[in-house]
Amino acid sequence: MSYDVPEQELMTPGHVACPGCGAPMAVRYALKALGENTVVIIVASCWSIIAGPFPYTAVQVPLLHTLFATGGSVASGVKAGLEACGYKDTTVLTVAGDGGTFDIGIQALSAAVERNEDFIYMCYDNEAYMNTGIQRSSATPWGAWTTTTPVKHPKEQPKKDMVAIMAAHRIPYTATATVAYPEDLIRKVKKAKDIRGSKFLHVLSPCPSGWKSEPAQSVLLSRLAVQSCLFPLYEVEHGEKYTITVWPREKVPVERYLRLQGRFAHLKPEDIRYIQENVDREWERLVAKAKASGQEIPSSGG
Repeated sequence: MSYDVPEQELMTPGHVACPGCGAPMAVRYALKALGENTVVIIVASCWSIIAGPFPYTAVQVPLLHTLFATGGSVASGVKAGLEACGYKDTTVLTVAGDGGTFDIGIQALSAAVERNEDFIYMCYDNEAYMNTGIQRSSATPWGAWTTTTPVKHPKEQPKKDMVAIMAAHRIPYTATATVAYPEDLIRKVKKAKDIRGSKFLHVLSPCPSGWKSEPAQSVLLSRLAVQSCLFPLYEVEHGEKYTITVWPREKVPVERYLRLQGRFAHLKPEDIRYIQENVDREWERLVAKAKASGQEIPSSGG
């Protein structure tokens, strides 16, 4: 069996991420897809630390750190500057967490993609403000524990659908990915690279510290999220064409995913049923969109 994963490494093993963190894996795969002619913009997040303390860096391409709220605007400026200097083929990749994407940075991101600025924005979503103490964000799932949504008062709101928000901007390309399916992630990054305009990638990124999970189970958790349809892998082109890129071989109960994480340990059976019902409903909606877009649905897909 052959795997379409480039051998070139543009990220060294000297980063300072926590064991089991999904974020460095996501960026490692993205850089494999993009190659050396890339500029990376790091929005304030765990990745501000992961890259290493100045003057050192674990990323072997030009790197620029910026503020929580400016991922979209800085990417726009960097791309404009590169083109003004004649570097029209250089890819600009913004790397941000869910806090800098779903919450603090959504204004600059929305403005940039409304202008269809030519860059790739990759959100590694660990579903809370992990670098500042595990506070809830609008990406935190319903029922999850964080330090600001304790066990007696877990998060009562559903997770914000950031993919739907980006797709509503009618940008050329929006997609989801996880580190459990590296070929799928790399293919999507390569596809985004070849498209002119704004591209948004939403990557689920397990955080053992915040999820209260075993570091060795991060890839397993990412896979279960996909196989349970809690985090389906799909892409949206121009806000209209939906394509599911990984179909669950056998749909697993969402409880298998939840029970491996201490942040959900307080959930009662009725809570898990509620989550399962929501997952099933959202999966059916996605399948319907893919079918309406002309995708052939596998016999086990619905």
